[in-house]
Amino acid sequence: MIPRALAPRLQTLAAQYPVVTVTGPRQSGKTTLTRALFADKPYVNLERPDVRRFAAEDPLAFLSQHANGAVIDEVQNVPDLLSYLQVEVDENPAPGRFILTGSRMLELAHGVGQSLAGRTALLKLLPLSVAELAADRALPDADTLIQRGFLPRIHDQGLDPTQALADYFETYVQRDLRELVAVRDLRQFERFVRLCATRTGQLLNQHSLAADAGVSPKTVAAWLSVLEASFIVFLLPPFYANIGKRLVKSPKLYFYDVGLAAFLLGIESPVHVAAHPLRGALFETLVVTEVLKWRFNRGQVNNLNFYRDSNGNEVDIVWQQDDGWRALEVKAGQTLYQEAFKTLSAFAQLQPNTRAGLVYGGNEVQHRGTADAVPWNRVVQWLEEPER
Repeated sequence: MIPRALAPRLQTLAAQYPVVTVTGPRQSGKTTLTRALFADKPYVNLERPDVRRFAAEDPLAFLSQHANGAVIDEVQNVPDLLSYLQVEVDENPAPGRFILTGSRMLELAHGVGQSLAGRTALLKLLPLSVAELAADRALPDADTLIQRGFLPRIHDQGLDPTQALADYFETYVQRDLRELVAVRDLRQFERFVRLCATRTGQLLNQHSLAADAGVSPKTVAAWLSVLEASFIVFLLPPFYANIGKRLVKSPKLYFYDVGLAAFLLGIESPVHVAAHPLRGALFETLVVTEVLKWRFNRGQVNNLNFYRDSNGNEVDIVWQQDDGWRALEVKAGQTLYQEAFKTLSAFAQLQPNTRAGLVYGGNEVQHRGTADAVPWNRVVQWLEEPER
């Protein structure tokens, strides 16, 4: 098991809350992490039909078997169980009794919000980060990581990425999708997801996407919600400096796992990545998700935005922290040009208390006056420097 950066935060919250809920994509490592950290607790998998039936038909008897708590996996499969858990932890609110996991946020968020509000801490575990891999082994180059993606099993077990990601996507479509939404034509939905991959790292135009997919904009909105709820994609909203004055209206679309996006684009080797016309967008997806994983691993929410003004100045990631603003521009190339720093300067003028960095495909850290040049594999180290 590759050590996970979320572990310390998960242990801390388990010492404070009677329930801790860990959400995230399938195969992101939720089960492996929770079972390793809470090995003294019984493990219950609600994916098993017999166990799921028992929990659904007789929840009181089910919970009575776990009076001292348990790790309950994929709890969204029995949403009514959360109401009974509420009563259980109200009667005995000992910290860390139940550790819950779930991979479908739509059902889980509704159930947790209704039944366990104030009783559970919520954490998100995404696939491995560059920083987690670098702490465990020698990193391959960026193109190799883009093609492999970051699902833990691919790296732990040395699986062929193309086969593993094909199985992952097929399982998602055939199992999760059927439970999340009624799709009459699965092939049309698969085409829609592949079209989304062509738009990773780009502004989302739902009407254009609808036209290419051959469905209505209303269907696109519904299917995007499904992809978000099942941790396939997320939308990065635009930053606006003044309330009511949005600089750009459309969000940007990203895949939680860049490897899945690459697979859906038909990429089967690092050589294909290097020659692909969307390499820059894939590289940007890798960097944006690295920052998102860093925040989630610290138990923080996603408050990331991008900045684009009417003059075309764009900064790929901006967000606010306790000590000021952070701004990161992403360039896939290994050569730095001063021109690339201009958009960071424009944002720094808008928000003076800004620490800015240009993440690029090279390996050398440079300090360029108002901004730093940050190698793609050192993003987390740069983010944590002010806090050391």
